[in-house]
Amino acid sequence: MAAPCPEGPENAAGKPEPGWGELVTAALLGTERRTPPGGGGATALLDAAAVETVRHRAGLRPAPAGVRPEPAPPDARPLLPAAAARRLTTLLTARPGGTGHDGGHRRGAAPDLAELLPQWLATANAYGYRTPDAQLPALLDAARARTDIRAATLTFAGPRALWLARLNPDWKFALRDVPPVGATPGPAEEGEAVRRLWEEGLFAERAALLISLRRRDPAAGLALLAGTWPAERAEDRLMFVDSLRDTLRPADEPFLEQALSDRSRTVRATAAELLSTIPGSALAARMAARARTHVTLDPIATTPRILVEAPHECDAAMQRDGVMPRPPTGRPERAWWLGQLVEAAPTTTWSGQFGGRTAAQIAALPVADDWQPDLHAAWCRAAVRQRDAEWSRALIGSPTAPFAEGPGDPAKLLAVLPAAERAEWAARFIAAHGLSEAFRLLGVCAVPWAEPLGRAVVDALEIARDAGSYPWSFSGVMGLAERCLDPSDASRLYPLAAVADEPEGGSPGAGAYWAEAFQRLVATLRLRAAMRSELAPTPGPGPSPVDP
Repeated sequence: MAAPCPEGPENAAGKPEPGWGELVTAALLGTERRTPPGGGGATALLDAAAVETVRHRAGLRPAPAGVRPEPAPPDARPLLPAAAARRLTTLLTARPGGTGHDGGHRRGAAPDLAELLPQWLATANAYGYRTPDAQLPALLDAARARTDIRAATLTFAGPRALWLARLNPDWKFALRDVPPVGATPGPAEEGEAVRRLWEEGLFAERAALLISLRRRDPAAGLALLAGTWPAERAEDRLMFVDSLRDTLRPADEPFLEQALSDRSRTVRATAAELLSTIPGSALAARMAARARTHVTLDPIATTPRILVEAPHECDAAMQRDGVMPRPPTGRPERAWWLGQLVEAAPTTTWSGQFGGRTAAQIAALPVADDWQPDLHAAWCRAAVRQRDAEWSRALIGSPTAPFAEGPGDPAKLLAVLPAAERAEWAARFIAAHGLSEAFRLLGVCAVPWAEPLGRAVVDALEIARDAGSYPWSFSGVMGLAERCLDPSDASRLYPLAAVADEPEGGSPGAGAYWAEAFQRLVATLRLRAAMRSELAPTPGPGPSPVDP
């Protein structure tokens, strides 16, 4: 290596040549406002910049060589097939689908290649391929710009992505977003190397180490965190305790109970939330006892109904268990405290509390004194937090019922249900209510969509087209259909790509726009089928892929 000369070379007259800063200033201001050094116009400025660049590169003084980096670790996974590698290059160089005229809504009939990259990566990872070395930089650049593909990218890129990330600060995100087990080298996570990295590494490296170690050995990861916990900064403690979420287990309870006394309010709240999801935890039992005190069957009602007596104060014990004492603006205190208690109580609490009734039977009971919205909303949050399908099913209701704002988020409740049930519920909802409220519901359904759901979406799109409206109101659903319909549906959809007759009173030119949208849908499905074929290995045993 060499160091740059402190001064530029001199010309024949013994005077220093114009510096790089003068050239940059002239370029920024323009040659009409600032004469380049040495005179002349734009061409002379570019010539001078070229000469100065050569001089800068050549005018270096010898210096000691830097430490040679360790070689990149090996990656024994099979290499991506050649056709798939060419497709990856196309996907990485594609720009997201732009907008055109007509108010910026028109996209044309060509597939949006950038939107297909996440599914392509998922399929490549399902087959266990590794990235060709020459494509690693472009892949990391893409992941730097798109957080939605980082996890899949790092799995596909493998250990060499982390090696490269340590050499280029532009890719430092890779040191935070650690790939799943199997894509991270093991030797760096053993013994003294682990301790040294944990005690001396940057926060991103320490967070990556903790997540990776927890996936391999949860007890060792927790012991590592507990060893330095008192000395960690509050913001770091919050990030570290939240990182336990995906690998949470009953053995973590003592550590989280200790974190309930943390100096930071946000750390205490996060620890309490995690404890409430551990079956049989002491915090869950305390919350259940409190909730049973405030939500009971009315003992004097002639017909069964729920009686709510919300807390009158938020005492110190409740606050230690994660109950926030101060409600959001406009929210009554007692309703706020009640909701937090019910949300943190195990959903299994309520069958015994209400005489052995099922979740559906409990949700159907009337609630006295207008407490039903608050109580049901808290039950919805509890069902989502605890991933309780029975309670989610009871609270989401029938898909054919009149659509109205319910107590909880239907998409979150739907996401808790099994994949087949999700698809069936969403299909029946769309058949009853159309697509205007279906976008978020479709987003939580498994890909590719099951046949009944795909048929319901296509039927609803055809009905919208026949109504004579423009397709732009359904662009979100159409985009989901491009990525989520089964590629085998392309032939069935092809007739819809023709320009239909415009109905009386319809929007002018809407038929042509709908034809274009369906053409793009068919082309995208066919492209996904081709991508799947390119990624498929030679016949033999192996994992089932995720269809692109």
